[in-house]
Amino acid sequence: MRYVIGIDIGTSGTKTVLFDEMGKVISSALAEYPLYQPKNGYAEQDPADWRKAASSTIRKVITESRINSSEIAGIGLSGQMHGLVMLDEKGEVLRRSIIWCDQRTAAEVDEMNEKLGREKLIEITANPALTGWTAAKILWVKNNEPDIFSKCRHILLPKDYIRYKLTGEYATEVSDASGMQLLDVPNRCWSEEVCRALGIDMSMLAKVYESCEVTGKISRAAAELTGLAEGTIVVGGAGDNAAAAVGTGVVTDGKAFTTIGTSGVVFAHMSNVLIDIKGRVHTCCAAVPGCWHIMGVTQGAGLSLKWFRDNFCQAEKDTARLMGVDEYFLMDKEAETVPIGANRLIYLPYLMGERTPHLDPVARGMFFGLSAIHTKKDMLRAVMEGVAYSLRDCIEVCREMGIDVSDMMACGGGGTSSLWRQMLADLYACPVKTAVSKEGPALGAAILAMVGAGIYGSVPDACEKLVGVSKIQNPIEENVTVYEKYFRIYDEIYPAVKDEFSKLAQLS
Repeated sequence: MRYVIGIDIGTSGTKTVLFDEMGKVISSALAEYPLYQPKNGYAEQDPADWRKAASSTIRKVITESRINSSEIAGIGLSGQMHGLVMLDEKGEVLRRSIIWCDQRTAAEVDEMNEKLGREKLIEITANPALTGWTAAKILWVKNNEPDIFSKCRHILLPKDYIRYKLTGEYATEVSDASGMQLLDVPNRCWSEEVCRALGIDMSMLAKVYESCEVTGKISRAAAELTGLAEGTIVVGGAGDNAAAAVGTGVVTDGKAFTTIGTSGVVFAHMSNVLIDIKGRVHTCCAAVPGCWHIMGVTQGAGLSLKWFRDNFCQAEKDTARLMGVDEYFLMDKEAETVPIGANRLIYLPYLMGERTPHLDPVARGMFFGLSAIHTKKDMLRAVMEGVAYSLRDCIEVCREMGIDVSDMMACGGGGTSSLWRQMLADLYACPVKTAVSKEGPALGAAILAMVGAGIYGSVPDACEKLVGVSKIQNPIEENVTVYEKYFRIYDEIYPAVKDEFSKLAQLS
């Protein structure tokens, strides 16, 4: 029996999972780390925390499995996209990573549009200039921290920093690189035109691979630190959503998934490049060689529920601890007692700005319709429904573009909630399925490692053998009708308050 490891470097923590060649989980480990927000709209993490988490969890899964590390055929990496890691000439980190949900770069987005033009950016990178993406972050450091920028010799993404620490190689792959806004997405290579216009030295960028290609091997130093065998291959891997697509079998046309993690995503596979000229959804290279995907994103999905839990649900936390259950389970049960529409209360989940379809970094969350009749339970259900409304916004754009999103999978932490899945099924008016495996990105990264190691011949072949359907949530006809009315009101709120969000952001 051969084994592989999938490592998912997420926003809240790193999860490492050891699988056998049939996709069975042998052991897993999770290590969490903090998020730093020094100013409103800022979001940073320390790459050293990722490195420690990856090393400790790798060692733990190997130790707990009691297998010989020489039986591990390969390593696959998944991770949060868009984060900026800057290294000096010695490979040392120069500053904390500015991560995906950071919104400080509005001026740099304007700079990108001025230097290249919105249409040219979409033509080359398949996306408009975005505050959360890596290119704008690089320009922010260049404009605001010139001393640090002058020392920078290597630019990596979060998972690719872990690759560097494991292998000593400066490498990335097409799916994650697509989110840097420096890649020629249709041609799957760095864009000399974009880099030249933005004044970014291409020598700082890592070599680009396909997701299942071998990018390096475990170094002696990494082997000693983690317990892996020196020389074990490390494949390209994928950005978290591209890896989740592989882990849920969304690797052929007609398949899609919704994930509710810290952010929320609607993701559809495509064999050909299809770009939204309005820039509302993102087109990126898929983890399947020669394919692409389209992705709609809401910034504050699971983040909204976590925010509500941390600020208003101490009683649920305490009760859950005494009962030995997850506090989210109790929160689900409370939300189930509230009718659809949360007693005419609507929540906008824009805690960190919004991407699809508004592309507005200064948009903020709000409760609309709050009155004295509402309780904490109403607000809880409204938060969950608001996230579902935002994901429906993504579906609307996909359908407008003629993309089939009717074969829908659900994954991420929120995907484990039957209540949330029912909301999605009712709002999408189509069945929502879950995969047998709950590992999502980690399994996707592991499958890519299996292909790189030659265990399977291609990504679709591997997914056909390893990914199965567990549960199906069908839409409830009467719910569909009610939700449609609430969604239409939700859809009218942002345009009505857009200008006020901008005024609020300008206040000192």
